[in-house]
Parts: sequence; structure tokens; C-alpha cells
Amino acid sequence: MGLFIRSSSAGRIIHRLVCAFLLVTFISCGTNEFESDYRDEARDPADLILRGGVVVTVDPALGKVQAIAVNGFTIVALGSDDEISTYIGPDTEVIELQGRMVIPGFIEGHGHYMNLGQARQILDLSSVANWQELIDLVSQAVDSRAPGEWILGRGWHQEKWDSLPEDSVDGVPLNAVLSTYSPDNPVYLVHASGHAVYVNKSALQVAGIGAQTPDPDGGTIVRTASGAATGLLRENAIELLAQALEQRELRFSAAEREAINRERVLLAGSEALHYGVTSFHDAGATFDTIDFYKMLEQEGNLPLRLYVMVGGESNQSMAENLAAYLMPAQGNDFLVVRSIKRQTDGALGTHGAWLLEPYADQPNTSGLLSAPISDLERSAELALQFGYQFNTHAIGTRANREMLDLYQRTWSHNAKGGKAISGKALRWRIEHAQHIHPEDVPRFSQLGVIAAIQGIHCASDGPWIASRLGEERAQMTSYVWRDLIDSGAVVANGTDVPIEPISALASYYASVTRLTSAGIGFNINQAMTRMEALQSYTINNAYAAFEEDIKGTLAPGKLADIVVLSQNILDVAEDKIMQTQVDYTIVGGEIRFKR
Repeated sequence: MGLFIRSSSAGRIIHRLVCAFLLVTFISCGTNEFESDYRDEARDPADLILRGGVVVTVDPALGKVQAIAVNGFTIVALGSDDEISTYIGPDTEVIELQGRMVIPGFIEGHGHYMNLGQARQILDLSSVANWQELIDLVSQAVDSRAPGEWILGRGWHQEKWDSLPEDSVDGVPLNAVLSTYSPDNPVYLVHASGHAVYVNKSALQVAGIGAQTPDPDGGTIVRTASGAATGLLRENAIELLAQALEQRELRFSAAEREAINRERVLLAGSEALHYGVTSFHDAGATFDTIDFYKMLEQEGNLPLRLYVMVGGESNQSMAENLAAYLMPAQGNDFLVVRSIKRQTDGALGTHGAWLLEPYADQPNTSGLLSAPISDLERSAELALQFGYQFNTHAIGTRANREMLDLYQRTWSHNAKGGKAISGKALRWRIEHAQHIHPEDVPRFSQLGVIAAIQGIHCASDGPWIASRLGEERAQMTSYVWRDLIDSGAVVANGTDVPIEPISALASYYASVTRLTSAGIGFNINQAMTRMEALQSYTINNAYAAFEEDIKGTLAPGKLADIVVLSQNILDVAEDKIMQTQVDYTIVGGEIRFKR
């Protein structure tokens, strides 16, 4: 169900389509005779007009114009100020751009919507500079908690700290000090990557994790030389705490849990709109979460559009439920469900990315496989069976190769009547695609697989990638966007929020400069052009969700999902890009954020 749908007669719809056609023709021919006829023609007044700016349509046929007119939830016309002024009526709202830039709404190509909301409800550890600052934040939280109450936090990253205790194991401190400051409150702190957690002794005890607890498949309980758990749990070992956390949730009533989740939706939506995000690819939601989204959409309480990937469900559950949950885009939809998300490996920062060769700093490991290949292959077959897109998290070189192989193998096995399955039609994706062997780069384009990358990860990870891979491998395999684009692959962009801030502009800046958080260029020959980076955040993300006909560019008939920026990011000086502000975020013709 869509939001803010306004009724229109069939005659008005036909009239608007004719007007849109004539306007496009006018822009392409530009004759004075047609201009005179165009201005004299009677028009239905627009609900909203933006004029006096630089409207970058991201549509090669339309290019740049000065103004845009919106009626209901769609765009009705683009053109010069004079042309669009003919759409002004007594009730038309007019935004005077005064030279500002207008672009299609940013589409977050890969994020975790509810996790973003939750991250704003718990301790924010993203800015801690060292171990002591983390301890101080936890200690302050203990003062306001009753014994037994959990303390949750997210965002720490040991590679960004300025110092580490000498007794650290695998680059992470022992939990003895943390346990001293919080002896009676279980502490659960999620790594910035989301692929590891750090817990105190109380949390280990509640979860029943001891010296004899074996490592689960695809996970690691990091231990000291004597076998004691340090408090760091990697990848699938995090699931050992799942039951304990579920018991924590059960302490809340159903009404309390719903209120908490509603707040998460609003917090995530408010932050996304602040940064100009009008659509959000939610990379993994359970059927229960999707049911919650459906309820909010029916109420009109989804702040922005969600493209949801089914995640966290078993193959059996998906086989039983996928048919009932398929929801392609219709009209002014705020909720679309038509893809599946599975995880192949972990993150490079936690030594969980699955590599073709061992880690340079830990030669005893090449990373972790998160799920059996046969299990992933079954999910791919379910995607084919039920008409879903299939998207897999793959960061390491081996993970990327294995998924390209799996996609190709699945299509071959399921071809019928001698007719090959077209990967370009399926638009299956590899999420992250961070480290790719040169031999595998051209396979993305050849197979029609979309590389759903996050530009901002390059800025965050650049300073320490070489410590994991060595200089030569880092140069050869890491964040090879230029190679992907030049080979003909579709590159979609995002932030992986809350792992990174949801700022599309920060990710855009990283995509075009390749400057790391330390201010040093990382593999700068792999940078995108400014227009490529803008396309990666608009039309490419729309294409990656089968929505290029309704969003991703500014054109008559498309959804009026629009962002107004304070300056033109296509031609402002490079060092000024990050001074750009989002002035308006418009979703379906409704102003949902104004600076």
C-alpha cells in the first residue's frame, strides 16, 4: 500500500502524460514556434514547484534544467523557469532554489534499517579513541542500571584506537578490566563491522560460554594461550549469545517491544531523511520484521521507502513463506519485498573475510565461511523458484569467487528446455564486493551480477587494509571500482549503516577522492568520476532494485523523490564537497526534511 496517494481523473492523467511528452520533445528540439505554443497551453496547476536552480536529472536525454513541477507523488514536468512557471496555481507551493542543486533522492544501496534505529538507543562507541574511553562509557552506564540489566553498545573498532593494552589478544584487550567495572551487568558491545562482539565475564556466564565451549562452525571464541575466553566472539560465535539476549527481550511486554521498535523506525527514518535518503535497501529482515513494516505502511507511518531483502530465515522457512511475502513496487509504495540476503563470510577487520590466501598478519587463517555452500545454493534455488533476487554478502577474494561460481552453477543447473538463464535479467547482487581477484573482476559484467559496494568503507578501512593483506594484495584486489565500471559492471553504492554513518555525501566523497580517514589516497586510480558516483547512488541503486522506471532519475511520470543540496557537488572544488548540506528531502512530493 502506498502513502499520500491523491485521486485523479483519467482525463487529468492522460493530459499530464501528453504534457510530459511535449515537454521532453521541447527540450530536445527547442524551436521558438513550439515554445510559443507550449507557453500558451492551459495547464493543471502543480502542487509543488522548485525553480531557479541546477536540476541534475541524471537522465542523459534530459540533462540539466532549471526547474521541476510535481503533482501528487509524481513529477509532471521539467524545464526552464519560464516553462515551469506556467504550472503555478493559487495553491502551488514554490521553492525558490536560488542556484542550489536538485538531484534524485539518494537511495541507500545497502544498510540495516532497524539496526540503525537500535544504534541510536544504545551506547555509541564509534568515536572512542582508545580502550579507556570505552571503559569510561560503560562505567557511566553501569551507574544508571539495576544489577542484571544488560548494557548494549555498538561501533568500536580497535584499528581506529590510538593505543592498546599490552596483553591484548588478536589486537583486542582482555575483558578483565571491563568485568571489574561491570561485575553484575552483562555487557554486549558490537564491533563497528557488525561481525564481532565484545562481552564481559557476566555475559559469558549468562550465555554458558566456558573453557570447554567449542567454536561453532564459521565462528571463533577468541582465547588466551591458557584457553580462557578473552571476551571477543567472531562471526557465528555471536549466536552463542542469542538465547541470552532473547531472554532479555522477553522481559519487555508485547506493547513495550512494539513501542521500542516504532521508535527505532522513526529514529532511523529521521536520520536517513536528514542525509537526503528517500529509499533504503534494507539488507536482511525477518518475516516478523516485514510484518511490522507492513503494519506501519498501512498506517502511513514509514518515513521513507524500503526495499527489503529477506534475511535471518532458514531455507525451510523461506520455502514455506516466500510466495506470500513477494511484494514488487506498485504506485506510491513505501514497502517492496522481492529479494533474499545471505551471508558468505565475515569482515576483513575481524579476520572473518574469506580469502584465497592467508592473512598477512595471521598466516594461520584465511577467514571464515559463514554458511555451508550447499545451504547458500539451496537459497539461490529458492530465489529462482519464487521469483526473488538473490544477494550475498561477500567481502574476501574467495568469498567473491565462490559466489560468482555459485550463481553461474545455479543458473546452469536450473536451465530448462536448453534455454539459458539470463543473469542480467535476474540482477543478482554481491553485497560489499570489497576484495576481488583481478581474474574475477570481468565476471561481474559477463554474468550480469551487480556489485553493491559502499564507498565510505574504503575511507574507513584504507589505513589498515595493508596490515591484513600486505601492500601488493591490497593494491591488486581492494575496492576495485574503476576496474568494475570499465569492465561494464553495474556498481551500486551505500554505507552499510550503522556500520558507517548514513551520509550519502560522505560516501560520495570517498567514491570520487579515495581519501582515507587519515587523509591519504588509497588506490586512487580506482576512483569514480563525480557523475559515476552520483549515478551509483541514484539510478544504479534503482536498477539494482528493478525500479529504474519509477525512480533514480528526475523525469516526467517518475516518483517525486527529490533532494535539494546547498551547492553543486558535480563542479564545486573537491575539498568543498563535504561542506555540502541537504536543504530539502522530498518523498513522493511531500517535504519530509527541511534544513
